[in-house]
Amino acid sequence: MNPKQNISLINAMIRITLGFMFLAWSTAKLVKRPNQQSYLWIALLAGMKIAEGIVRYCPIVALFDNKEQLMKKGSQHTSHTNSKDQKAHEHKGHDETKSEHTEKASSADIQNIMSEFNPATIFSPDDMKK
Repeated sequence: MNPKQNISLINAMIRITLGFMFLAWSTAKLVKRPNQQSYLWIALLAGMKIAEGIVRYCPIVALFDNKEQLMKKGSQHTSHTNSKDQKAHEHKGHDETKSEHTEKASSADIQNIMSEFNPATIFSPDDMKK
């Protein structure tokens, strides 16, 4: 597995510098108080930041990048006409878009929507008894 670099060179240098600074601070504190667990944790986290800077890969950044990609894919699954309408609305004034969004639905449209969201079609009869 060869992870793709996801942090910049400047970000990597900052991580390495701060990692060494916290590592030196925590080891100095561990010499004075060897029984203190918090300094050991800070030393481990500082070592992790040093490693992230050297490798130029941060798993937390990769996690958020993947989440953003998944959200973009989810938004692309909307209908094509909605994206065209949205682009058209961006160029119109506020009053024009407001009047278009308040159109009246016909009774046939309402009946169609109600039939789609009927609980009897969504839930099984056993679920309806509970």
